[in-house]
Amino acid sequence: MDRGKAFRALHDELFIIPNPWDIGTAKLLASLGFTALATTSAGYAFSRGLPDGGVGFEDMIAHCREIVAATDLPVSADLEHGKGESPDSAAETIFAADAAGLAGCSIEDSTGDPKNPIFDFTLSVERVTAAVEAARALGHDFVFTARAENFLWGIRDLDDTIRRLQAYERAGADVLYAPALGDIETVRTVCSSVSKPVNFLAMPGISVAELAEAGVKRVSLGSKLTTTAFGSLEAASREMLDKGTFDFSKAGMPFIKLQKLYSAGNS
Repeated sequence: MDRGKAFRALHDELFIIPNPWDIGTAKLLASLGFTALATTSAGYAFSRGLPDGGVGFEDMIAHCREIVAATDLPVSADLEHGKGESPDSAAETIFAADAAGLAGCSIEDSTGDPKNPIFDFTLSVERVTAAVEAARALGHDFVFTARAENFLWGIRDLDDTIRRLQAYERAGADVLYAPALGDIETVRTVCSSVSKPVNFLAMPGISVAELAEAGVKRVSLGSKLTTTAFGSLEAASREMLDKGTFDFSKAGMPFIKLQKLYSAGNS
């Protein structure tokens, strides 16, 4: 199966792409009926006791390889700002992602430096252009997502965000993504400003139906599934320590269900 081709076809209509953070969660999500998966840089980092951005590039690629091997679904990767800052490093990021078996990946225009969080506009476009050229050189389908990170870093400049997304579209990016857009009107404005599929980072209060009406084609969860799982663990721990009870276990996934899931294919 050409996973890249299958992944691209999903963008014809809105779909949800959840973000597992390890092999077990990848297999579980695949078993529930999702049509594609995406890695989460933050979720994987937290699972290793590291902050978001604390996992090195080669370790992240090794993690991607594990997720790809865990399922037959197309997998896209959150590769943060890539292997490095230069356009050449953006191209190398694409080649590494493809070698890991990924159907696609995203690269951000953020630097990782809180004092200077966003790459210069010209450099950002050059990086996207280099990534697109690398993806086209692969000889098979690979879905490249270009991310404009202003809102995620607290820079609520919609004009500059749209300017960047439009430039990334002209450079040939397949999917456009501005995480942390806070309301449906802003989402609608972004979608109407570009013609390529737009990815939206899920948030409470905005439904799939509203996003479809606004023009979104893909909804990702980022680290939200990871933080939800960690939140459940924290709540269970508080119950044990503060109340001396174990009622939290009633909401847990049945042991036998997980046992059957992970036994399949291993017998």
